Amino acid sequence: MSLAWYVLHSKPNKEDFLYSQLRFRKIRVFYPRLKVTPVNPRARKVKPFFPGYLFVNVDLDEISMSSLTYVPGVNRVVSFDYEPAIVPDEVIATIEKNVTSINNAQTDAQKGLKHGDPVLILDGPFKGFMAIFDARLTGTERVRLLVKLLHGQQKKVQVPASMARAIQP
Repeated sequence: MSLAWYVLHSKPNKEDFLYSQLRFRKIRVFYPRLKVTPVNPRARKVKPFFPGYLFVNVDLDEISMSSLTYVPGVNRVVSFDYEPAIVPDEVIATIEKNVTSINNAQTDAQKGLKHGDPVLILDGPFKGFMAIFDARLTGTERVRLLVKLLHGQQKKVQVPASMARAIQP
């Protein structure tokens, strides 16, 4: 056999521990995570993209499946018909690219908006509406906007930060 990507299912909430165990054993591991803004400032600032799963790049002729299974934190090696599932390199590259893109977009969406800035709502029931940026909602990836509705009244709406784009004056 040769090097291939395999999926490990971790024990509940043990992804970080398993990641460190695999790194300690010098096993190449891919653990995609998303940046988040928690309500509690002491809470985790990253969350697994695939909760409970990590990817390892190993040669099963050199590292046996049983040795992977007995790494502390591993629940099992994901298999179908008793054969470990192989994830193509292209899929891993696409996941890595998408996670990086999501993390960058979340950072970009939250930068630069100040109270009173005009924004355009990009999706959802208010798609295409002009609004005024009111505030970021602590602990979420959402923002509060003021939308003018009937008779010029402003209504507060909450949308994901990625759905609001600043309008350049």
